[in-house]
Amino acid sequence: MAATPATTLLKAQKIVFDLLEYAHDPRAEAYGLEAAEKLGLDPASVFKTLVVADGAKAHALALVPVARKLGLPLVARALGWKRADMADKADAQRLTGYVLGGISPFGTRKRLPVAVDEALLLPARVHVSGGRRGLEIRIAPADLVATLAAVVAPIAVD
Repeated sequence: MAATPATTLLKAQKIVFDLLEYAHDPRAEAYGLEAAEKLGLDPASVFKTLVVADGAKAHALALVPVARKLGLPLVARALGWKRADMADKADAQRLTGYVLGGISPFGTRKRLPVAVDEALLLPARVHVSGGRRGLEIRIAPADLVATLAAVVAPIAVD
């Protein structure tokens, strides 16, 4: 399996993780839900990585369970911003170095602040993109939070 910036970073920092691979369907639109279904994972343990902007120049990553949505006012508050919007798709890909549907919180081209929903702390292991569609990283929540220096807050909504 080819390395990604995400796996390279985790290996360099000696973080314990597993890689799970599946055949991505190019017609799939909900990448995280596709990963959960194809890998037989509880969707509550699979987190999507979204790129948000403060309306000016700042960007950050937000991780929420794949079956939930990001509360933009909630993530703005968690990051200490006045407001938050979803980042432009081209900006998201440029800043992270990953394609949409394969954005990993690890190994991004530009180091960005990270906010994770508090539900991330509930499972023994969580799953995030490994840096390309069809590749998931399984990792302990505490390792994810520590490695990313993430802010943990209630940022997901139904």
